[in-house]
Amino acid sequence: MLDAAGLSVDEEAVYRLLVTVWSATAEEVAGRSGRPVEEAAEVLGRLERRGLAHRVEHPAGSYAASPPDVALLPELQRKSVALDRARAAVTDLLDTYRDTLRRHDPDQLIEVVTGAEALRRRIHRVQSDARHEMLWFCKAQYVAMSSESNTTEFEALARGVRYRVLYERAYFDGAGAVDSLVAGVRAGEEARSVPSLPLRMAIADRELAICPLVPGGPQGSPEQPTAAVVRGSSLLEALLALFERSWEHGVPLRVDASGALRGTTDDGAGERLSASDRHLLSLLVAGVTDKAIASQLRLSQRTVQRRVQGLMVVTGAATRMQLAWLAARKGLI
Repeated sequence: MLDAAGLSVDEEAVYRLLVTVWSATAEEVAGRSGRPVEEAAEVLGRLERRGLAHRVEHPAGSYAASPPDVALLPELQRKSVALDRARAAVTDLLDTYRDTLRRHDPDQLIEVVTGAEALRRRIHRVQSDARHEMLWFCKAQYVAMSSESNTTEFEALARGVRYRVLYERAYFDGAGAVDSLVAGVRAGEEARSVPSLPLRMAIADRELAICPLVPGGPQGSPEQPTAAVVRGSSLLEALLALFERSWEHGVPLRVDASGALRGTTDDGAGERLSASDRHLLSLLVAGVTDKAIASQLRLSQRTVQRRVQGLMVVTGAATRMQLAWLAARKGLI
């Protein structure tokens, strides 16, 4: 068991024997362990040279064990540091190897994953392996895994991985979608909303992207979704650029003290509106549909539509789009 500290089987056995007694001579060690006296004396000498044992005056020729923490832990710590350095070196070599392989074998750039279960496993693994950041395009009608079932996100957030997630407007119509988003934001997720997204996508540490290739959800083929795993390449750079451009145009989402989802704005001026009106406008700015707003505010869709019309009259907005623009850009919320 102590081979990791550099002890041979014989050295460990004799050292363990010394730990159980105050001191012992070579003859006593030989008698207790069944070894020849010459062999016992040789092992004791090796232990002494390594600082694991030392001579004592009485009785003459006796050895005592050095404290295990003093004798063994420094060596184990040195090996631990060396192991960490070796692991880091292997990681660097692996990155270089993969880079070389990609340059000479295009098949290494894109991997195809088929099947909902295989895709779920890959998404979980990618998040578990993430070290710095996860980027997401979250569309409605999931392919392999719903947002509320993605518990791996909370584990990654807890260990310091940054999550930036863009939600398209239709996402909020899904059952439990808003509650799932609220839970994510409370755990540390940075969320924004856009009217629509061109594709589903997850990018880990700017090194790897997963993009479903065939339609999923009720209109697609949820039984056998197919996704591409894209590694370091011009294609990955293009996907990163697409995310950052979309992120810039997204409306930030936050969760207030009451647990309600709201769209935010950088302007703090704003006209005097009721708390209920500001809440409704914040959801409208976030791209939440009337149906989802009605669910959040516990109103009927007809009431939501009537209140939106009233706000348009108050603000002078000619269209709902203009109302949302005024709310976000002119400090109405």
